[in-house]
Amino acid sequence: MSATSGPSPAAAPGDIPHASAAGGSRGRVLLAAPRGYCAGVDRAVIAVEQALEQYGAPIYVRHEIVHNKYVVQTLEKKGAIFVEETAEVPPGEIVIFSAHGVAPEVHREAERGRLATIDATCPLVTKVHKEAVRFAQDDYDILLIGHEGHEEVIGTSGEAPDHITLVDGPGDVDKVEVKDPSKVVWLSQTTLSVDETMETVGALKEKFPQLISPPSDDICYATQNRQTAIKQVAADAELVLVVGSKNSSNSVRLVETALAHGASDGHLVDNAGEIDEAWLEGVTTVGLSSGASVPDVLVEGVLDWLAERGFDDVEVVQPVQEHIQFSLPKELRRDLREEARRKAAEPAS
Repeated sequence: MSATSGPSPAAAPGDIPHASAAGGSRGRVLLAAPRGYCAGVDRAVIAVEQALEQYGAPIYVRHEIVHNKYVVQTLEKKGAIFVEETAEVPPGEIVIFSAHGVAPEVHREAERGRLATIDATCPLVTKVHKEAVRFAQDDYDILLIGHEGHEEVIGTSGEAPDHITLVDGPGDVDKVEVKDPSKVVWLSQTTLSVDETMETVGALKEKFPQLISPPSDDICYATQNRQTAIKQVAADAELVLVVGSKNSSNSVRLVETALAHGASDGHLVDNAGEIDEAWLEGVTTVGLSSGASVPDVLVEGVLDWLAERGFDDVEVVQPVQEHIQFSLPKELRRDLREEARRKAAEPAS
């Protein structure tokens, strides 16, 4: 893995600016860390920005590059065009696949459409894809724990459609049937609740005692870290606010995790403009975090909003450190290297 620098990455926890309260301190804010952009999101967003700079607009992106309205709208202003299917992209153009990954058939569709592709699938999602292929080759039944209709689940299922059964939580376990109970493995969507996933795995193991686990955790490090931090915050906060879009699985899971670990109230908001001031009634401590697709500028806006209402005492809660970064997609790295070589070979003016 090599380092990349990104647009609006999560700021250092102690460096977030916020407005001072006008009328004295009314309460405190417990600011969860880590929060916001994960390495996979940072990589995907940078890939779109670098592609726009390298090739010029328009650059097409299949589905939202990440599940966040602000990020998508910002990239649209720079020249990105988001489409639902590759068939909407004119022949010869560039299309970027989102961080959530795509099924093999989507790659074939792009090839048939004579499209140049840049695959911004998160490397941790790619790992799950490879696991699915390997276990399918060994004729295992693969029980994929995830949410029906989520783009990541659709992509993973497409790697081995004849071997994968979706399990959408503990309530689905009774319906699961397999060919051979001695050859069953579970995999999972990377953005799930760790606690609920383990509950589902426990139920599956009761039904299939020989169920095996993937070689390493499928739930990504960032999802786990953000849930660990919000659990600690929720234990001391009456109200928890999570900044994130409603179609962001990991953001929704953060609210659920907060409510399950001590918070009396919790809400998902895209930005400060969606906060209802009535939520603050009787509250002395607000917990604050953000999903893995959220730039910290949106968290700054919420901190400013809270400070203006007397919640200006901000305490960072950081139970784990996070230092992972991913290199850019190989297609983009190749073209950037070639461009650098070309420029280096040009005679000095």
